[in-house]
Amino acid sequence: MKRAAIYARVSTADQNPDSQLYDLRQMAMQRGFEVVEEYVDHGISGTRARRPGLDAMMRDARRGQFDIVLTWAADRIARSVRHFIETLEELQHLNIAFLSYREQIDTGGALGKAIMVIVGAISELERSLIVERVKAGMRRAKIEGKRIGRTPLPIDRVAILRDRERGRSLTEIAATHRISRALVSKVLRQARTTSHEGFMPAPSQVQETKPPKSAA
Repeated sequence: MKRAAIYARVSTADQNPDSQLYDLRQMAMQRGFEVVEEYVDHGISGTRARRPGLDAMMRDARRGQFDIVLTWAADRIARSVRHFIETLEELQHLNIAFLSYREQIDTGGALGKAIMVIVGAISELERSLIVERVKAGMRRAKIEGKRIGRTPLPIDRVAILRDRERGRSLTEIAATHRISRALVSKVLRQARTTSHEGFMPAPSQVQETKPPKSAA
């Protein structure tokens, strides 16, 4: 016998979930399901992101406390198409079937599995479109000359190299220049590479230019 969880929701305080619960109990009895828990959100709009009953049901689903979710209609359980798809995908991942009384969607049957394939394809398409929009936005920003990401911090590389020559530790240098140890290491590594290739003198060879003394 399959263990079933019932979920019901009404949007306003003056509505009563009893009719939903009655239909779902009857359906569970007709199909030979054992109702192990009922979750009800009373007076909560479907647009609310946080719903105590639904949240509790999903927590119990992750604990494997039932095999199928019964709800009166698809819009009772989800606040949007995207939320509905995400909920079905999570239930499928947990090997929990979903059955709605009004639409007669049963993901435990052959037709329901076909619906899940369609739902999965729609979800994958949506994710692909989101990725493509992000890439298009980055390309447009690059064409327009806009910087993508955080602005790099100004770094006095010569001062960092001089501090290192004076024997200061990476931690001390990082604290002085208010940068990370990793960035200090990167500056030192780049300096060694550049110096080895002959493009940059060592810090001790860098002389400060002093203004000429004025004639007395």
